[in-house]
Amino acid sequence: MPSGNLPQGNGQAIIFSAPSGAGKTTMVKSLMENKELSLGFSISATTRQLRGDEVASKSYYYLTQSDFDLKIEKGEFIEWEEVYKGTRYGTLCSEVENMWRKGLTPVFDVDVIGGKTLKKVFGDSALSIFIAPPSIAVLEKRLRGRGTESEKNIVGRLAKSVFELNEEKHFDVRIVNDDLARAISETKQVVTDFLNK
Repeated sequence: MPSGNLPQGNGQAIIFSAPSGAGKTTMVKSLMENKELSLGFSISATTRQLRGDEVASKSYYYLTQSDFDLKIEKGEFIEWEEVYKGTRYGTLCSEVENMWRKGLTPVFDVDVIGGKTLKKVFGDSALSIFIAPPSIAVLEKRLRGRGTESEKNIVGRLAKSVFELNEEKHFDVRIVNDDLARAISETKQVVTDFLNK
């Protein structure tokens, strides 16, 4: 939900959202490797536990529920959401302000509701990109192929994906990730055009 706070500064922003398993994170990582574009990855805060090979303050800012509550009270989030029951994610004003000070354009990798909220906050200063899977069947195959989710989680994620796919109309651009190389190339072109306009 929006916190009502705007980060100080007036730079541009790039927002990526997608249903889980659509390939959004892979595409964002590829874009971030492009040195021709002055981009900075916006690290989100979360109340969930660190997983696998994640690194604190690089993958996420890991906060306790009470620390997260305190930041909400202080108005330190641009937006935050309870994405899954008991697990919240949020975008910190300070993260965006630091990037703009360095002359970088922040890139957000957020859930669909967060993406819609950020677009409302930034307006025309932001390009919002929706990464879509070729179909729900392909999405299910990708989620199962990860081997990291329980059956219950997969069913929950697929149900959420149906809702999220109906939200793509709120985004500036829709890119279908059926061929990763082509989708990455299309994404780079769309972002380059936006930054140069």
